[in-house]
Amino acid sequence: ASSSIDATMPEEAVVTCPACWQDIVLELYLSGGSARYAEDCPVCCRPMTVSLHVDNEGGFEVSVEPESG
Repeated sequence: ASSSIDATMPEEAVVTCPACWQDIVLELYLSGGSARYAEDCPVCCRPMTVSLHVDNEGGFEVSVEPESG
């Protein structure tokens, strides 16, 4: 068994939708590095901004906020 991380496989992170407050699972592709993008909630379909920060050790932090505008 290999313990290496496959960069093409997504990491999963559970976040809370800022509109409907439901816990949702985001698939995060860390190989692209830090990113900021819009995604629709799979529960309420409202847009949110996802902020992904990837550090040099391969760790990551993710946060979401309501889509502005």
